[in-house]
Amino acid sequence: MPRPPVMPPDDKLEIVMRVISGEISISQAARQANVSEQSVGNWKRQFIAAGRQGLEGSDRRNAERERQLIAEIAELKAALGEVYVQLRSKRRSVDYRAVPSPTSRRYETMPGSASRGSAESSRYPGGPMRAGS
Repeated sequence: MPRPPVMPPDDKLEIVMRVISGEISISQAARQANVSEQSVGNWKRQFIAAGRQGLEGSDRRNAERERQLIAEIAELKAALGEVYVQLRSKRRSVDYRAVPSPTSRRYETMPGSASRGSAESSRYPGGPMRAGS
């Protein structure tokens, strides 16, 4: 049997209020709403635990959680921005010439390397290699 369409929270509230007031029983309310007795019982329990918001289901709870997460993301972005600004200002204050970079090391050649133009490379026939030959 297919699942019945989702009932609006206001309709659920009306049914639950009639059950709680004793106007109708859970079984009568279930028949009138064309839902199971378990559903009406769940609605009653949810209403007693959380009031009207309990009947609105997970959409309301998810929306609230989503708002909390968005606020947390905004706080984290602000903190990250502050740290980034501090890092940039510290980087600007450092004298990069005082610290050798990995590319500023003295170039070391290996003896006999033909590609470096060393004296030993002239032993090969034709002499040192030249661009365009």
